[in-house]
Formats: sequence, C-alpha cells, structure tokens
Amino acid sequence: MSNALVVIPTYNEIENIELLLHDIISLQQDFDVLVVDDNSPDGTSAVVEKLIEVYPDTLFLIKRTSKLGLGTAYITGFKWALKKQYDFIFEMDADFSHNPTDLLRLYSACKNEDCDMAIGSRYVTGVNVVNWPMHRVLLSWGASKYVRWITGMKIDDTTAGFICYKREVLEAINLDAIKFVGYAFQIEMKFKTYLSKFKIKEVPVIFTDRTKGTSKMSKGIISEAIFGVLAMKLKSIFKILEI
Repeated sequence: MSNALVVIPTYNEIENIELLLHDIISLQQDFDVLVVDDNSPDGTSAVVEKLIEVYPDTLFLIKRTSKLGLGTAYITGFKWALKKQYDFIFEMDADFSHNPTDLLRLYSACKNEDCDMAIGSRYVTGVNVVNWPMHRVLLSWGASKYVRWITGMKIDDTTAGFICYKREVLEAINLDAIKFVGYAFQIEMKFKTYLSKFKIKEVPVIFTDRTKGTSKMSKGIISEAIFGVLAMKLKSIFKILEI
C-alpha cells in the first residue's frame, strides 16, 4: 500500500479513465487511486472494475447511486483516505486536463518542501492554459483574481482542482461542514486551509483542456462560486464560518 492516494471523481469519463489510470499507476512514485463514480451511464465504473483485477492492491472504486456533485465526491474520497491512513491525498480531474506526471511535483512539494497543501497552479507564472477559448481563460483567470481579492488569500489560482493535501489538513477541516458541491468546493477547501494557517504552495503546471468527453461546467456552478465566496468571507468576518 502506498502512502499517497489520488482521488478521481468521474461522470461519463469512459473515453479517458483507462489510459489515465494506467498512466498514474505506471509513474515512478507509487500512487494508489480511488475512483468515485456517480453512476455514469456510459459504463465508466465497469471499466474501472476490470482494471481493479489488474491492479487489485492499488486501484479502488466507490460507486454512488446518482450524480451528487464534485464536492461531495471528493468528501467521500477524503473520508475513505483518512480511514485508510493515507498521508498524502490528491484531487485530480479524470479528463487529462491535469498531467499525471505533475503528481510527482505536488507530492514532492508536500513531502520534501514542508508545505501542507500543494496546488497545481495555472496562474502562478502567467497563464498556462492550452486549448481553452479566450473567453474561458478570462473567466477562469478573472474568477481567481476575484476570489483572491474577496478572501485575502495569497493564491494566484484559487479555483484550481489539482491539489495535494497532507492528511493533517483534512483532519483539521470539518468535512461535514463543507457547503459547496460544485467548483466553488475548491475555493472553500483552500479558504479553510488558509484560515487554519497551514502552509500553502503553488506549483506551476500546464492545464490542457479535455480532448475527449464533455465539460461539466454550467452557469449554476459559476453562480455558486461568485455569490458563495462573498457569503463565505462574510461568515468568516463574523466568526460564524465553521472550519
């Protein structure tokens, strides 16, 4: 058993998941992988189940009954990881927007550079995004600047979803008190890590938009992030935000 677990939420990722899992498991550093599948109608979980026969001590699957949201998928994975005593727990997308080899750099940042959260950052050294239309780049970059301004976090990529946590961070945060279920979940986790005074490091990565499958972004997700962040900051000011 590895001391590091990569949590990957999936919904209709049959075109990506097999190659992604092979790539992660073949890295020089040992990573276990937990796929949390939201009852994908395309058969994603069936592909993972077949691969578990190949990697029985490395690959794991949680099948949920319906599409319950990104945030709750990660919370499910985090609780599973803590119960299994992993020391380093990762968030990663299933669509190859995150390069599997960058897991090594995030792991090294937490293990060897004394940081508690390592963020795979698209914006810490400029704008490192490939294959996104300009309006999408501006929306993402602008959202990160907005969140930084509202929350006061000294983080350039506040909405990033490629992260390594030390287990102490997830133990310190009340996972049952996480409010957001969409991409604002990423912001809330960083904000609560920041408020808990853990050391955060941004590791520059190149984000490449998916070439297979369909994006899960929606107007509701964007609205949650814009208005939810403001409410979250106000609660922290009045000491009613539960960490």
